[in-house]
Order: sequence, then C-alpha cells, then structure tokens
Amino acid sequence: MLGVIGGSGVYALPGLQDRRTEVVDTPYGAPSGPLSFGRLDDTSLVFLPRHGEGHRLAPHELNYRANVCALKRAGVTALVSISAVGSLREELRPGHVVVVDQYLDLTRRRPSTFFEDGLVAHVGMAEPVCPLLAVAAADAAERAGATVHRGGTYVCIEGPQFSSRAESQLYRTWGASVIGMSAMPEAKLAREAELPYATLAFVTDYDCWHTSAQAVSVDQILTLLRQSAQLSLRLVAELACQLPELSASPARSALNDALITAPEAIGPDVRARLAWLLDEQRLPPLRK
Repeated sequence: MLGVIGGSGVYALPGLQDRRTEVVDTPYGAPSGPLSFGRLDDTSLVFLPRHGEGHRLAPHELNYRANVCALKRAGVTALVSISAVGSLREELRPGHVVVVDQYLDLTRRRPSTFFEDGLVAHVGMAEPVCPLLAVAAADAAERAGATVHRGGTYVCIEGPQFSSRAESQLYRTWGASVIGMSAMPEAKLAREAELPYATLAFVTDYDCWHTSAQAVSVDQILTLLRQSAQLSLRLVAELACQLPELSASPARSALNDALITAPEAIGPDVRARLAWLLDEQRLPPLRK
C-alpha cells in the first residue's frame, strides 16, 4: 500500500477508484486531516494532505508524528512525500522535480521521534531515502513528463518565514540543492516507523540567492504549484502502476538494532503507546 503526503498545492488525489475517507486519531493526536483510501491500477493508496484542507497548518504546526503514525496504522508500506521547494542551484529550474537523497535538518521546535519517556532507540539515518523507492519515483516522474534530477540535498528550515539572502547563500556553500520547510522530521519519523520513504521536490523558485531572479514570494510559488498540480497527479499514477517490491529496503529493518532500553525497564504505558509499531519479537512481554 502506497502512502502519499501532499504538500503545498496538492490537497487531494482525484482519480482514486473505490475512494473512501476516514477520520482517524493516534496516540500523538490527530493527523493533518482525514485519510483518503482508494486504488490506482493494482496498487492501494492512502492520501493525506500535509497542511490540511484549505492549507490551514504552517510547517512548524504540523503534527508529524500523528501523520506518520496514522499512515503506518492504515497499512501503508511505502511513503512518498510531495513537497514544494526553492532551488539553490542554477540547473535546478522552477518546474523541475528533484528526487532528493539527503537532508539537512535546521528545524528547532518539532518533536522528531516516537521513542521517548522510557524507551530509547537510535535509528541510523546515513541514507535517509529508500534507494529502491527513489529510483522508482524518478522513473515515474520521467514517464509523467517531468524534467527530473536524481539526488540532491534538501535543507529543511523552521519557517514559516523564507530565508534571508545571507542564509540562502550560506546553504549554497554547504552543497545543498533545494530548500523547504516540511521534510523534517517527516523523513526521520518514517525511518523510525520502518517505512521506505522518498521526497519528490517540486521546484517553484530560486529562493533569494539568485540575483537575476525575483526573490521568492507566495504568489510565485502558487503560480508554479498550479502548473505542477497535474504533473504531480500523473507522477503518482505512474508510480502506483509500477511500484517496486520493497521488502529489501533498508527502512524495513531500521529498528532491528536500534532499541537500547532493557525490556524489563519499559513500562506498560510506553508499551501501549508503541503497540502500533513494535511487535513482541522486538518488545518481549513483561514477565509476571
């Protein structure tokens, strides 16, 4: 089952067969909105609008834990994020799609783990994107007619303000490719949930470093997003038609060696909160 998180400009996924919606709750509160279930070709899908209906939620207000938890509990086995980004490279032009493979997390106020309050886990993030899913997503984007760039670093800022010119220039010296506000901690949480994850970054502007281009504005972003909306829908349809086998994804075993707390030290409240994620093999029941 493919999970799709729609970013700015992507608030619905039309064309789903057998479509139904479901309002859900999680141990972390409510996600951004109802989940939409359906099918494209032979693939089952679940869609969630990241910013809610009418784009009500700013990046720093999103309940990232509830979003990822809700999708995992719904049966999602792979997760694709559609995000609007600014370009930090001349060759990454507005209208292009970047399938990123690395992230720089500059967020400050966002809960970024499911493991706390009595259970510690250290999940590896050296390769945060599933390589199998990333290749499939890039191939799907090309079949949908996009100009695609494979690989790149996404720097995620806190927002909701855009960067200063000095900041934008600094990120370029770091080797970052695109800039946005929503990939983190989403990618970290997806890895903790053992979900193969990929970000499809739709370039809308040149941020503010580009001296010959207009500095980023909401109007500029919305114009590009309207032009890219149909492309993103074609891309998802192409990916659903040829979703690869992902049992060998590194994400599927992310928790195997991550839990460090002794099982006997984990209380019943923690066990109940993480029952959606941890089976008895990883979290043996307490001895009576």
